[in-house]
Parts: sequence; C-alpha cells; structure tokens
Amino acid sequence: MIIKKVAVIGLGYIGLPTLVAIAKTKKYEVVGFDIDQKKINLIKSGKSPIEDSDVSSYVKNNRLKISSRDNILKDADVFIVCVPTPIFNDYNPDYGPVVSATKTVAEYLKKGSHFVLESTVNPGTCEEIVLPILESRSGLKAGRDFNIVHCPERINPGDPKWTIYNINRNVGSIRKTKNKEIATFYRSFVTGAQINEVSCLKVAEATKIVENTFRDVNIAFVNELAQSFDSLGIDLYEALKAASNKPFAFMAHWPGCGVGGHCIAVDPYYLIKRAGQNGFNHRFLKLAREINDGMPNYCISKLIAALNEINLPVKGTKIGLLGLSYKPNVGDLRESPSLEIEKRLMDLGAKLIVYDPYVKKGARTLKEAISGVQAIVIATAHKQIIENLPSLLKKSKVKVIVDGRNCLNKEMVEKMSIIYRGIGR
Repeated sequence: MIIKKVAVIGLGYIGLPTLVAIAKTKKYEVVGFDIDQKKINLIKSGKSPIEDSDVSSYVKNNRLKISSRDNILKDADVFIVCVPTPIFNDYNPDYGPVVSATKTVAEYLKKGSHFVLESTVNPGTCEEIVLPILESRSGLKAGRDFNIVHCPERINPGDPKWTIYNINRNVGSIRKTKNKEIATFYRSFVTGAQINEVSCLKVAEATKIVENTFRDVNIAFVNELAQSFDSLGIDLYEALKAASNKPFAFMAHWPGCGVGGHCIAVDPYYLIKRAGQNGFNHRFLKLAREINDGMPNYCISKLIAALNEINLPVKGTKIGLLGLSYKPNVGDLRESPSLEIEKRLMDLGAKLIVYDPYVKKGARTLKEAISGVQAIVIATAHKQIIENLPSLLKKSKVKVIVDGRNCLNKEMVEKMSIIYRGIGR
C-alpha cells in the first residue's frame, strides 16, 4: 500500500510535534484532528499550545490542515492516535480518551489502512479495547482488512537534546507482515533514530510501561533512602555522586519532593490494574507508587521541623513556594507534586506566595515571591530560580529553605545563616 494521507488524532504534547514532523517531510498529505476548538483556533492563528521551540517555529510560519470536525479524517491511510491516558481518583486507568478516539477513527477506517496508537497503555489494550471497537463499527476485520499498530511515544517535553526526531522507537502490529510497512513510514520522519520492529502488539505496549516503571521504582528507592539517610545524618546526594563513579552496574537516580508528569506518576497503575485482572499482585510497583506519592508530605514535614527550630509554626507564617510545574523549564502542571505541596500548606494555614516563571499564577517575579517571606520551599528546579535566587537571598528575610530538588548549594545557603534542608541532605 502506498501511504498518501496521514491523520493525527489529538494535538497535544505528543500529537502536535508528530503532526509537524510528518508535515516537514512534504511526502504526505497530513491532517490533524482535536475536539478542543480553542486549541484548533490557537494553532491556526500561528501560536503553539505547547512549549516546543520546533513546533512553535513551524506553526508560526506554516499553515496546518487541522479541524475539530472529524470529517477531516476521510480517506486517510494512516491514523495516529495521540490522546491522554489518565487515571481516575481511585488510580484505575481511564481509557475514555482512547475509546472516544477509536470510535471516531472507526467511521473512516478503510481496507489497507493502519490504526496506530501512540498513547501509553498496558499490554493487551489494543487487542482487548481498540480492536473490538474498530471491527464492530467499521465492519472490517483486523489483521486482514486493516492493521492495528502500537508505537509508544517517546517525547520528552522541554528537552532540546532528545526530540521526536532522534529518540529510538518500537513498532508492533497485529499483522506482522504489515509491520515493516508502518515502520518504514516512521523512518520517513523519525530521521535521526532507529525504528525497532518488535514481534507483536503486546511487546510494543509493554516497552513504554517497562521504561516508566523502571524510573518510578528507582526514584522510589532513592526517595526511601533519603528518608533513611536523613535519620542517619548522611548526605545522600553526596553518596549518590560518589556511587556514580563506578563505571558499570549503577545508574544514578535522584531524590526529590515528588514525581509528576503524564508518564511516571500514571503509567504504573495501568500495569498494576491489568496484571491484577490476571491474578498477579504487583507489590513492588504499588510500594514504589506509595513512596513517591508520599514525598510531598515528607517535604512539608522537613519544613515543619526546620520552622520549629526557630519557634515558628506553619500557620500564619509567610512562605514562598517556588515552582509549580512537574519538571524544570516547562509550564506543564500534569500530576505535579508541587500542587499537592501547595494544597497541603494552604490547609495548614500558611500565608503562601507561589511563583513559577512558566505558569501564570501568583507572584509575577522571583523577587516579589520571596519579599517578606520567612521560609521557602523549592518544588521545581527551574533555571531562572536556581540562577537568580542566591543573590536575592542576601537581602531577604528568609530564615528557612527546604530544597525539594536539591538544586542549591547547601554550603552557600548556610553561610547566609539560613537553615537549609534538602531531600536526603
């Protein structure tokens, strides 16, 4: 089959960069669909709804064929679904966006087409959830009339080094003989990386879950060590740096005030739930999630203890919370532990001032955020905060700093007669 038209469903952090990357090749007619009309209007006006310099530049200077009306999907040969895979408040997977997108695509599926799911899901999702919808609504047979593909996304928002163009990808299909065709298509726009063809859908689905749970459990390990080493009076940060000089069999992960984002804080629950349906209890993954979810409260406990040293309560004390996004140098609030810290401090009665250079909330400047405050909690290691805070501290009334990302020079802060508390420091 010759691929002529490509449709991307979902124009967020994954879908929009994918759409732009494919459009740049000028090899296909490429269209985009999203149910959010405001997002569509923003992109059409030449503005990117996401923080991505490559996307922003392209959207500003080029017109994309996008719509909130699904008839734009008509006659597409490849459908790439890039929708969120969130969890409910009870930590159960929310397949709603995937189901909705699949139903929409099913109306336009044709013989020979590829349905590609890039959203992160547990093994079995494509065959157990996606396939029945596509077959029942299209009247076509998966594997015979059309191909179902999983190529899990690997975009790292805000990272100028690792982009959609140079991160290796894995592709698996329900019809193995069609896998090379879709892999060749991906090679046409993921030009600086390898496209690895795996044996089946479930292996492809498993890869992203394995990647993200690997990070989650290793972060949980060092977060538990941080609590242990705090009680032992050992600087974990120094210990990890020393351990890192071993040239093999060790990979450093770093403790912090919590884990956020659309992947690490969410994806393990998809595997936990699906394995549980098969009678397997992922005790290790559950414990990792419990440890990491508890870090915002641990961070606050360090703040309370430090304030007690100078006879100050949290209630009524003016405290600056620096950083709201889940990672440095972006404005992404998804699953951010900073939001839990903010909520908890408000509940405790703090006179809270928040600041994030990428989020339009609270103080407008860092100087304003620390004006008159007696304590600071650093929840996100934004470059602007790390570079500008030290000089501002010299003229401030700050008495306590809880460095939730271990991003400041501890000795430098303590020389200013400020109590410094890190996570594991």
